[in-house]
Amino acid sequence: MTTVTPAHPPGRAEIGHLYRTRLSKGRATLGELLGGELETESQGAWVSTASGRRLLNCSGYGVLLMGARHPTVVRHVTDQLHRNPVATRVLLEPQAALAADALVAKVPHGLERVHFACSGAEAVETAIKIARTLGKDRLISTYGGYHGKTMGALSLTGKELFQQPFRPLLPHTTHVAYGDTDALEQRLSAASGRACVVIEPVQGEAGVVLPPPGYLRAVQRLCQAHDALFVLDEIQTGLGRLGAWWGADLEAVTPDVLLTGKGLGGGIMPVSAVVATPQAFTAFDKDPYLHTSTFSGMPLAMAAVRGALTAIEEEDLVARARDLGAQLLDDIGRIAKEHFGDLLREVRGRGLLLGIEFAEPGPAGDLLVELIQQGVVANHSLNSHLVLRLTPPAVLTPSDVTFLLTAFDRACRAQAARYVPTLEGGASHAQR
Repeated sequence: MTTVTPAHPPGRAEIGHLYRTRLSKGRATLGELLGGELETESQGAWVSTASGRRLLNCSGYGVLLMGARHPTVVRHVTDQLHRNPVATRVLLEPQAALAADALVAKVPHGLERVHFACSGAEAVETAIKIARTLGKDRLISTYGGYHGKTMGALSLTGKELFQQPFRPLLPHTTHVAYGDTDALEQRLSAASGRACVVIEPVQGEAGVVLPPPGYLRAVQRLCQAHDALFVLDEIQTGLGRLGAWWGADLEAVTPDVLLTGKGLGGGIMPVSAVVATPQAFTAFDKDPYLHTSTFSGMPLAMAAVRGALTAIEEEDLVARARDLGAQLLDDIGRIAKEHFGDLLREVRGRGLLLGIEFAEPGPAGDLLVELIQQGVVANHSLNSHLVLRLTPPAVLTPSDVTFLLTAFDRACRAQAARYVPTLEGGASHAQR
């Protein structure tokens, strides 16, 4: 057994051993491949390590739109911590009601009922149960979509790699190509009156896949025509990440159920929410014990929600995400194209959800590792090994942006030498 005392903080080897023997050997190996750094502190857009390095955090899978330890969120959470962090769940508790009201004020009109949870996957499970209460037992989602890894959410996640070890999953679940409304209409026709459609405004884990224009409006029309429940999974895309409060706002649609999470806790508390129309929420309105969770709506998390929504509003982070995202999309695209040429398939994104796709396996992973060496933390894409993702916070300063672009240029230069043919005409692939 390893004993850790304040006078003797654990080092890389010690923590690596604990990961390997107490958590996951695979996770330990991955950490070593990424440099073995131990993150110990975070503030704003930066994370500090035990070795004394400061890394610009463009990772976090969409959680840190307002950066780490935003003072507004910290103030709300600290105040609640000293008052009442966990509720009895017998009495009425103000923070949950106030957080729900603040959230409803930000979602598309008509979504009025809120159920809070702790994770995105829990929100998806709640949506599935709402569908069941309405007689919608035919689930339809998209290939490449990502909705979580609990059993119901995993059934919707369109990735065989994650699904196969846990079959059988939920029955009557099908997938269609993202953006293909003809295929969706065929599925809906075969399950008229019994379908529940779950999609993302932008597929994040698939590698930042943007839908064709008008796709969300078309999905909404098809769901209405076939009496299907329309669930929009905005767990990663919502709360300003796309440069709009919601991906739904980009096409002026109102789903029956909207899912949110990640940044909802302000980068401090794990919290998600299901926001639904009163009609979709009918069964949950009638019986408050039909779907419950011990930590659903806990006051500490609700304080974080209120702080996060306040910070986004007061600092105009939605507009900042839109403008900063447009700048980074242009600059990162230019730098990547300059170094990788035809090996770069595309740089795409919306707001501060950016994807860099390569034409072959290898560069995305190697660039991820190289960026850490250059001082930037990025994301891989769970459903696409060809795509490196950047999900930077909207609080980047001009000097932060300069640091990011300089580090990205250096990382691309270092890795392009391994993949791009040399000036003499010899392919450098052999160096791998």
